Amino acid sequence: QLQASGGGLVQAGGSLRLSCAASGGTFSLHTMGWFRQAPGKEREFVSAISWRGGTPYYADSVKGRFTISRENAKNTVYLQMNSLLPEDTAVYYCARDSSRWSTRITEDHRDYDYWGQGTLVTVSS
Repeated sequence: QLQASGGGLVQAGGSLRLSCAASGGTFSLHTMGWFRQAPGKEREFVSAISWRGGTPYYADSVKGRFTISRENAKNTVYLQMNSLLPEDTAVYYCARDSSRWSTRITEDHRDYDYWGQGTLVTVSS
């Protein structure tokens, strides 16, 4: 089970830190990702980090502004979001890659088998 938190209302240029806590399962053995879905749009990939915490991967739209990290001892993955823009407004979801011990980073939501409930981020202009 994945529980996302940390969303809220922030002004453009501000920052938020999202957290995703995993309970049960084998969190530390899986790549973890963040996706988002804006109103009226399809879910899109934001960022992912492998189970070893290696070089993370970001969508071009957030590169240089967002930072993903994980603490396997706490079964938690984070998404630090800086310099937020109104177009970052969306429901943010954390998800677990279905493969164990894999270093793959995939943007395809079909490769993720467990999803958090989502946390709403609203950026005002």
